[in-house]
Amino acid sequence: MAPSHGNSSRGGGARGPQGRGKGSQAGSKGGFRSGPGKKSGDAAGGRGYGKTTGAKGPSAGRGKGPNAKGPGKPKAAAAQKGPQKPRAFAGVDKYERRASAIKEHGPHRRRRPKNPPVDRLEVHDENGVRLQKLMAQAGVASRRVCEEMIQDGRVTVDEQVVTELGVRVDPALQAVHVDGMRIQTDEKLVYYAFNKPAGVVSTMEDPDGRRCVSDYLDPRKHQRVFHVGRLDVETEGLLLLTNDGELTNRLTHPSYEVPKTYLVQVHGPVEKGIGNQMKEGIRLEDGVAKVDDFRLVDSTPGHVLIEVVLHSGRNRIVRRMFEAVEHPVEKLARTHVGPIAIGDQKQGTVRKLSHTEVGNLLASVGM
Repeated sequence: MAPSHGNSSRGGGARGPQGRGKGSQAGSKGGFRSGPGKKSGDAAGGRGYGKTTGAKGPSAGRGKGPNAKGPGKPKAAAAQKGPQKPRAFAGVDKYERRASAIKEHGPHRRRRPKNPPVDRLEVHDENGVRLQKLMAQAGVASRRVCEEMIQDGRVTVDEQVVTELGVRVDPALQAVHVDGMRIQTDEKLVYYAFNKPAGVVSTMEDPDGRRCVSDYLDPRKHQRVFHVGRLDVETEGLLLLTNDGELTNRLTHPSYEVPKTYLVQVHGPVEKGIGNQMKEGIRLEDGVAKVDDFRLVDSTPGHVLIEVVLHSGRNRIVRRMFEAVEHPVEKLARTHVGPIAIGDQKQGTVRKLSHTEVGNLLASVGM
């Protein structure tokens, strides 16, 4: 049994009954100092062979026991500094969050697309422009707001409601409406408002050399356009210019009954029954003509300013109606064509209609 004694001196507590009570002797030979507050059995083990190293209580010095610590050197320095916080693992929080999310919402599932495929829609054109982008370019709203409009079912393409965000459309061929109002998507079509001065002929060219509409258009800024309807030479005010042939046809066709508003200055005073008489109808050489509205705006000694609204587009209709009631026109200006107003635009100037004005104009004739 002599070899077993040699092993116990190094292992700090031999196995079996012979190892009892020898842990303290081994600790003195091992060269390790026991920490403060530790029993001599804590320092046993020399180089850390025995599993009794650091054992506490009655099981100290035994080969195995329920309180025995694993292999390794005693942490004397840690014992001197006092208890320390455990080192946190960098990914602990991430895994804890994931575990709590799985516990609350269930296991992770592959995300499904928000919208069904758009290829099934007749209005979808794979070579076209995304609908929300087209709306934003037309000045409806920001792209994000346009997406919300589409999802809310407020947008139609060729009279079909679209709620998917992946739809592409052809701006030149398809009609897009927002809340029932058409937006102009074809960039080739332009719309202008011209405040015509008196003495200008409502033509693009005049063989007699008189001033005409083209004299007020800059070829570097304005595209080739045509005037919508006419104003006689002495009449001032709003004249629409565009290259949209369909819109021009509808604005000038009597069946669409686009209202036009005029300010008329006549010699006063004007009798009270004149307004009712013009609303009921005035018989002219080419038929009966009547106004939709008649309103006195202002009066000065010898002059009266009247606002009339009518949808007839016959030649010199306003002048002829006032001559029929024996109040010849002294000055005449058109202020509105449908929803478009001349406002404070200076005479002789041309301005481009806004996206909203174009939408309202198209809607007024059912486009």
